[in-house]
Amino acid sequence: MNLKTSGNIESRSADAVLREWRESAFYWQKHHGAIRTMFQPVTQALIEAAGIVQGHSVLDVAGGSGEPSLTIAETVGATGSVTCTDAIQEMVAAAETEAKRRGLTNIKFQQCLAESLPFADRSFEAVVCRMGAMFFPDPVAALGEMMRVTRDDGIVALVVWGKSELNPFFTAISEVVDRHFDPQPNEPDAPSAFRFAEPGVLSELLKSVGAVSVTERELNFHIAAPISPREFWEVRSETSGSLRGKLASLSGDERNTVSQETQKAVGAFFPNNQMSFPAQMILLTGKKVR
Repeated sequence: MNLKTSGNIESRSADAVLREWRESAFYWQKHHGAIRTMFQPVTQALIEAAGIVQGHSVLDVAGGSGEPSLTIAETVGATGSVTCTDAIQEMVAAAETEAKRRGLTNIKFQQCLAESLPFADRSFEAVVCRMGAMFFPDPVAALGEMMRVTRDDGIVALVVWGKSELNPFFTAISEVVDRHFDPQPNEPDAPSAFRFAEPGVLSELLKSVGAVSVTERELNFHIAAPISPREFWEVRSETSGSLRGKLASLSGDERNTVSQETQKAVGAFFPNNQMSFPAQMILLTGKKVR
């Protein structure tokens, strides 16, 4: 998964999150190329942490519009396989369309909830989730399912966002949006981008479902892509369901004001008119033993 939050950092109910993702699928497909580039360092770190190599069978939980599944498919090659899952059928369809466009034949697609994976025990050598665990309605159940379908000695690897203040990719927008809308209060443990930003929280949940040799480390990188501030605003304002909803309540002139203020606010992160935001995530792994 997939950015997976609004410019205004807020918590929402599970049903609202699923509805936003369903309505956002078209835009994630539209901006697939830019988003893939932005988070390629995260995808590579996840592949390395999970020990994914040619010939492996891999499950991607909450794979959204196709990443990291499509990159993993290239990594495991013709002798390996990837199964891309997501709770939203429209996201699964977008991922399948992109796989066909790229001629990938070693990848399967399945709509399903992370809390109820329709696979047999010990089906995969690695199970990964990129920026999706924060939005699981029941994280413990989802992690338990991920462990269940992992083979003995296999790896479960997850990436979640670090602390909000270390991620101007979000805060630069939220600071502008908050000037035009009343900030929404956070509800403890509700689905939101920074739900597991505190070190150790998700690690303890992973241990609670039987993972051993659990590791956690900071992943510092730059969210970079050859796009301008205007293009950045287009990506963010379209792929975020809650931000789209807020903007829809404004007049055309007001939307233009928010757009211009945001582009000005992020200017420092666009040297030579190309995006480069410092970012921090948390990368976790756990091993399954017999």
